[in-house]
Amino acid sequence: MLWIILLITLAVLIWFRFLKPMNHFTRIGVKQTKPWPIIGDLWRTIFRQMSVLESIEFYYNMFPGSRYSGMYQFSIPTLVIKDSELLKQLTVRDFDHFTDHRILVDADADPLWAANLFALTGQKWKDMRATLSGSFSSSKIKRMFHIMNGAAENFVNFFLTKNEALIEVEMRDTFSRFANDIIATTAFGIEVDSLKSPNNPFHIMGKRITDFSSLIKRLRFFAFLIVPKVAKLLKISLFDKDISSFFYKTIKETIQVREEKGIVREDMLNILLEARKGTQHEYSETIETGFATVKEYTHSGKGPQFANLTDADIAAQAMVFYLAGFDTISNAMSFGSYELAVNKEIQNKLRSEIVETHKLNGGKVTYDSLLKMKYMDKVISEILRKWPPAGVVDRVATKPYTIKPVNADEKPVHLKVGDLFWIPMFGFHRDPKNFENPTKFDPERFSDENKGNIKPYTYVPFGAGPRNCIASRFALLELKTLFYHLLLNFEIEPTKVTTVPLKLCKKTFSPSPVGGFWLGLKRLTSLLKFAGKHTITVEFVPCRVLFSYQNTF
Repeated sequence: MLWIILLITLAVLIWFRFLKPMNHFTRIGVKQTKPWPIIGDLWRTIFRQMSVLESIEFYYNMFPGSRYSGMYQFSIPTLVIKDSELLKQLTVRDFDHFTDHRILVDADADPLWAANLFALTGQKWKDMRATLSGSFSSSKIKRMFHIMNGAAENFVNFFLTKNEALIEVEMRDTFSRFANDIIATTAFGIEVDSLKSPNNPFHIMGKRITDFSSLIKRLRFFAFLIVPKVAKLLKISLFDKDISSFFYKTIKETIQVREEKGIVREDMLNILLEARKGTQHEYSETIETGFATVKEYTHSGKGPQFANLTDADIAAQAMVFYLAGFDTISNAMSFGSYELAVNKEIQNKLRSEIVETHKLNGGKVTYDSLLKMKYMDKVISEILRKWPPAGVVDRVATKPYTIKPVNADEKPVHLKVGDLFWIPMFGFHRDPKNFENPTKFDPERFSDENKGNIKPYTYVPFGAGPRNCIASRFALLELKTLFYHLLLNFEIEPTKVTTVPLKLCKKTFSPSPVGGFWLGLKRLTSLLKFAGKHTITVEFVPCRVLFSYQNTF
């Protein structure tokens, strides 16, 4: 008799916790998928039926003509937004109802992760965003340009020393090293060279943070999604303790050295240290980084409020920017290299503009000259359209909200506090209603004649509204600087192992092609610039290394 009671109790618990939520959208009159028990709609990626990006596009394309539809992340109902006007309404006009991302990790279990800008909520997020905005204004980014430019020159000089006709490179690993060096110096104030020193601690930590191939890490991540209360009770952290300790210790030691020696660098760490002192930042106008740059909104945070910033708070911000820079930017560089390799006419046209700019500036590049390159901006904008840095981001309702019906088949959708919706950037960018022939790589979509026709909030590579990516200017400048120096010195080519057309891998969390990003770098001995009917030959001059990386503060 006791066993029967226990079984009935267990069945009831399973019903209420894992099965009943699977009908949530049907009950409120929203079209939904046919989820599996417990794992919901994630079975498509868990059982490797689709890649992560393919599944996002699949959910976006469900029920054509609808402004939204429902899917399930395990047992968590998730509203998928598919209408640009509705997206603007939720993320801009009514932003105060959706200020937060979903909280995955309990602050007690992983305080360093919980304190970063991405994970912060409410007024704490607003205050921290206001402080960090000073680090990523166009004027501040311009002052960091010499660091990025030196790193890009260092990057190409590493390959120029190789005496090979065609250098075969796995681009994601290679670009992650470049991104690692950039973020290490701008966020942590530490200069490393990950190509010459491949096993440096920063790059090793970056690989560990972004590697979810092990069963333990996957189970840990799934625990946050399936049984968040259990994960909180057991104090399960997102990262291993030694990783968090590494970043905290590094920041603490860097701050100590700077304060003792009076060192001031133009980087994010210095902005946070100034904020801790109550220093206000003045913003000056300068050239914006490109079409994809997102608007920075005004928040209520004030400089003097941050006198209580701890070393742990500062370490948390540095860590999240490191994670974003290591993974998402290196992915964009990798997909961009692939597109240039298989679209030679676009690569050659971009190189022509690079050579012309290089020539007009006496064999060097400046912040202003780089950002005046129109075709460069079109190419980067198209890379971010076809391969956005993040395929999807979420928002959580922080106040009750009702989506009012517009179409005849709609009912009012009442969202409660804690309800979740998705912004599927990959879906918006691959929708033929938004971009004709969306799988074609076509930078001319962003020409002066065409970009005005792009419907607002259909192109959102860095998100939408006040909670967009704070580092869009940083990312765009990093991409442009890298491709400037790379194409000035090399031709990017497919190799025998390059998969053409690209097929997305279904086994990895991070977007990547089957077999990896293997491409060839062919050293240029001369560059051809096409100008009308004339062909001008410009002799190749190796880049000059402006500085060498040292393990210093």
